[in-house]
Amino acid sequence: MFLASGALFLGFLALMWSADHFVDGAAATARNLGMSPMLIGLTIVSIGTSSPEILVSLMAALSGHGDLAIGNIVGSNIANIALVLGATLLLAPIPVNSMLAKRELPLLTVITLATGVLIYDQFLSRPDGIILIVALVVTLFIIHKWQQQNRRPEDEVAASQECDEEIPELSQGKASLNLAVGLVVLLVSSRMLVWSATEIALWFGVSELTIGLTVVAIGTSLPELAASITSALKKHHDMAIGNVIGSNIFNLLAVMAVPGLVAPMSIDPTVFGRDFPIMAGLTILLAIMTLVGKTPKVLGRPSGFLLLGCYIAYTLLILFQA
Repeated sequence: MFLASGALFLGFLALMWSADHFVDGAAATARNLGMSPMLIGLTIVSIGTSSPEILVSLMAALSGHGDLAIGNIVGSNIANIALVLGATLLLAPIPVNSMLAKRELPLLTVITLATGVLIYDQFLSRPDGIILIVALVVTLFIIHKWQQQNRRPEDEVAASQECDEEIPELSQGKASLNLAVGLVVLLVSSRMLVWSATEIALWFGVSELTIGLTVVAIGTSLPELAASITSALKKHHDMAIGNVIGSNIFNLLAVMAVPGLVAPMSIDPTVFGRDFPIMAGLTILLAIMTLVGKTPKVLGRPSGFLLLGCYIAYTLLILFQA
C-alpha cells in the first residue's frame, strides 16, 4: 500500500509535466507542418493519449481478463466525456467549432451506435476486430478529407487565428523532442498510475469489472484529462475538445479491436445492459449540447457541472451495484 500510494503521487506529478510538453510539441508540429490544431487533436494527440488503453486492453486480453479489457474501453469513453471534458469546462470555457459539431461529433455518435450493434451478441470475435480496424482506416480518411476542405464560418476564423498565436515558436527538431519525450513520460506515468490505483483497489477487494470501469478507466483517461486541460488553459480550444472526440473514436475502433484480434471473448451482459447505453447516452448528450442553443456556441461551467454530475452518478451506481 505504501509503495502504491507513492507511485500514485509521483505518477500524477509526472503526468502533469509531460502533458505540458506533449501539447506544446503537438501544437508546434501542427504549425510547422501546416496542419490545423483540430487535426492534431483528432489524430496525433488522441492516438498518443489513447496508448495506455491499448496497452491495458492488450495485456488484459492476453491474460484472459476480458472484463478488464472491455470495461477499460467503455469506462474510458465515459470518463473522457463526463470527467475529462466536464473538469476541463469547469476551468476554462470552450468555444465549439461549428464544423466539429456538425461533422466529427455526429460521426462519433454513429460509430458508437454501430459498435453497439456489432457487439450486440455479447461476443467480440476476430471478424469484429477486422471490421473495427477497417472502420478506423475509413474514419481517419474521412476526417483528413474534412480537414483539407477547411470550410469554416467567418466568425470562427478569428478564433482560429487567436489559437494559432498561442502555439509556441519551436523548431521542428525541438517540437519533435517535446512531443516524443512528453508522450513517453505520459505513457510511463499513466501506467504507473494504473498499477498503483489497481493495487489499492484490489487491496480493498473490488471486482475486476468494477476496476476496469472505474480505476483503470480513470487511470488511462488521465492523459486525456491532462492534455485537454492544458490545451484549454493555453486557448488551444480545438485541441481540447478534439482530443476527447478523437480518443473516443480511437478507443472504439482501434482499442476495441485489440481483444477481438488477439483473444476473442464473451462480453459481460452487465456491460452491454448498463455501461454501453450510458456511454452512448453521454455521446448523444454532448452532440445535443454543441448543436442546440445560441451561436456561436460556447460550452462553459454549467455544461461542466452537468457532465461531472453524470459521472458522479454513474460511479455511485457502479459502486452501489458492486
